[in-house]
Amino acid sequence: METFARIRARAAERKGGAAALEALMPTIRPPEEVAAIADDRWLAGMTRAVFQSGFSWKVIDAKWPGFEASFHGFDPGRVAMMDDDALDALTRNPAIVRNAAKIQATRENAVFVIGLIREHGSAGAFFAGHPATDQIGLMEVLKKRAKRLSGNSGMYFLRQMGRDGYVLGGDVVKALIRWGAVEKNPTSKRDLATTQAAFNAWADESGLPMAHISRTLALSVGEED
Repeated sequence: METFARIRARAAERKGGAAALEALMPTIRPPEEVAAIADDRWLAGMTRAVFQSGFSWKVIDAKWPGFEASFHGFDPGRVAMMDDDALDALTRNPAIVRNAAKIQATRENAVFVIGLIREHGSAGAFFAGHPATDQIGLMEVLKKRAKRLSGNSGMYFLRQMGRDGYVLGGDVVKALIRWGAVEKNPTSKRDLATTQAAFNAWADESGLPMAHISRTLALSVGEED
């Protein structure tokens, strides 16, 4: 497996230097800020990620005020109590994207958030307390307990909330293969564990957050790779 120093040098070369590369890094919130994010914002973030999946992000952004109104400001208790008739009505509401399965997922994710509040005091406390060195463990929680937040949807949700973590997008996977971390797209538990170990090793080497390592990997490859 290649050292992160060489991967970072390659990314800087491709993007016009170290300063230009640094300017492309995502903003990551410290754990105390992640913990302080209100529960309704966690449900909002989950909903945004679910609806963005396979759809135009610009359309979701444009309709977001309609989502906020339709789902009661994403108050977890109120959304969890929405009955089937209320959800069915939303499938005819032009203020939002009228995808019945994703609308249903919002209520189920409200139940998930309520569970986190009961267990940890708040959703933020749970997400802030889970170490970035075990992202695959966190993704397993989202797969089992949340709705439609497994895989990249869950990773983008965490990134958008400012929590540190990697996203296994196409260019990141290409880089993982290019730099010898994995042999193929990591989808099995074994390959995901190998991927986590690679990120952990690069984090130990560089002292950088996982999100910056992830973005650097994506920027280190191009069409020639």
